[in-house]
Amino acid sequence: MTDELELLKRDWQNKDKQLPQLSFNEIYKMIWKKSSSIVKWIFIISIIEFAVPHLLYLLPVMSKSMAVWRGLGLGNFLLLSNIVHYSVVLFFIYQFYRRYKEISTLDNAKQLLSNILKTRKTVKHYVIFCLSLIFISYLVMAVGIYLSDDPIAAMGYNYTTENIDPEKLKATIIVTLVVLGFVVTLLMGCIYFLLYGILLKKLNKNYKELKEMDI
Repeated sequence: MTDELELLKRDWQNKDKQLPQLSFNEIYKMIWKKSSSIVKWIFIISIIEFAVPHLLYLLPVMSKSMAVWRGLGLGNFLLLSNIVHYSVVLFFIYQFYRRYKEISTLDNAKQLLSNILKTRKTVKHYVIFCLSLIFISYLVMAVGIYLSDDPIAAMGYNYTTENIDPEKLKATIIVTLVVLGFVVTLLMGCIYFLLYGILLKKLNKNYKELKEMDI
C-alpha cells in the first residue's frame, strides 16, 4: 500500500490533466485508512498497558510491596496516587477512543490533519504523565525513608545494628532508590518509545504527506 500511495501522490503532484479526477481522493483515503488504523492501535495498546500490570497484584510479592509503603507511613500517598493514576489513565484512554472515532468518520483532509496533531499531543502528554508518576513514586519512597527513624524495621525487615551505621544505611537506601528511579523511568521511557513512538512516527509521516499535497 505504501508504494502505491507514493506513486499516486507523485502522479497527483505532477497535475497531469490526463490523470483521473479521483486521484487526490484515492490518496486521501489511503492516508485516512492508515491514520485510523494507527490511532486504533494506540487505543488498543493503552488498554492492554493499563490492564496487564494489574495481573501483578495477584502475586504475593505485590502484597509485600504494599506493606512496605504502609510501613513507611505512605499508605495515604499510595491511595491518592492510585486514584490519580486510574483517573488520568482512564481519561487518556477515553481521549484515544475519541481520536479514533473522530478520525474513522472524517471526510475532510484538513480535519484529518487537525486530528493527527491532537492525537500526537495526547500521546505525548500521556507518556510524560506515566513517566513522571513512576519517578515521583521513587522520590516519595526515598523521602519516606529519610523521615523514618528506622526505615528497615518500618519496611518489615529484621536486622541487627551490629557493625551497621543506621544513618549510612539510610543514605545508601535513599541513593539507591533515586538511582533506581532514574533507571526504571528510563527503561519505561524506552518501552513507551517502542509502544507509541513507532506509531507516532508513522502518524507523523501521514501528516507530512497530507501537508505536501497543499491542502
